[in-house]
Amino acid sequence: MTIKLKEGERLDELQRNGYWIIQNSRKFCFGMDAVLLSGFARVRPGECVLDLGTGTGIIPILLRGKTEGRDFIGLEIQEESADMARRSVAYNQLESSISIVTGDIKEAAALFGAASFDVVTSNPPYMTGKHGLVNPDWPKAIARHEILCTLEDVVREAAKVLRPGGRFYLIHRPFRLAEIMTVLIKYKLEPKRMRLVYPFVDKEPNMVLLECLLGGKSRITVEKPLIVYKEQGVYTDEVYDIYGY
Repeated sequence: MTIKLKEGERLDELQRNGYWIIQNSRKFCFGMDAVLLSGFARVRPGECVLDLGTGTGIIPILLRGKTEGRDFIGLEIQEESADMARRSVAYNQLESSISIVTGDIKEAAALFGAASFDVVTSNPPYMTGKHGLVNPDWPKAIARHEILCTLEDVVREAAKVLRPGGRFYLIHRPFRLAEIMTVLIKYKLEPKRMRLVYPFVDKEPNMVLLECLLGGKSRITVEKPLIVYKEQGVYTDEVYDIYGY
């Protein structure tokens, strides 16, 4: 299938099922966190998945390639990103299983209805207004800072749209872990599985992956650390496997 790219766009191979994705480096490109979340999330055959803040659709596309889920929906507030996501879905001929919806995370339950999904994923903005400088480029600022939605918005809407016993998968920053846990438990999303991600074996973790169960009992499994690099510029074997190389 041929596709017309807009100014500044490029077509990148995902090394997974022959899939490609349209990105614009002047706006925002997906990062390792999205790939790691797609490797951490568990989607069973026939399940329906919602990705909150899908950007250019990387997580639904990767999950479609890695799992046997039935339907995948990406919700994105920025129309330019949503448009790229739709064209990537079309380019990969995945329209029958992936849909991209333009809309606000804060209105997810109103858009899709309560108890509509088996799995919700999110790679949300990590920073509040108090954390670091806000990027002057608006699309990048929205992706990185809590400008249009907060952590609580994401968690609240995930809890609303999940079916009883549904699972929520989140990647975030460890420095906000206490706050994250508090908000999750407030909305009855019980953390069940956690994995810390370390750039190098001798460095502090810079990402945390969480699996939460709606209405679950209090018990969490802390998995072995995920180390990204074994040396500068060289991924560990596990990260290569997640990427699909």
